[in-house]
Amino acid sequence: MEIKDIESLVADNTAVLLYFYNDNCAPCKILRPKVQDLIQDNFPNIKFRLINAEQFPATSAQYGVFASPTLLVFFEGKEYIRESKNISISELNDKIERFYTMIF
Repeated sequence: MEIKDIESLVADNTAVLLYFYNDNCAPCKILRPKVQDLIQDNFPNIKFRLINAEQFPATSAQYGVFASPTLLVFFEGKEYIRESKNISISELNDKIERFYTMIF
């Protein structure tokens, strides 16, 4: 995804989760379906987008993403959650839920 596309996505939606990954990252592949299921099952109002950090290095750099996987969660246009590398699904759920329940 290009920077302008992400900026539009974040501006046009109340909640967005960006999942930065690369194809050579085993944790990225293992974590991705778990995060997708978490968002789909518990937080349906969050827009979920995958961004290949290798294909879009300028986008990754713009958002300060230098490790994979990295998750950025935006609410009302502002980044509130940033998780990278060793990510606990239950902790991520708790962090998202805190903001999600206030907004939705």
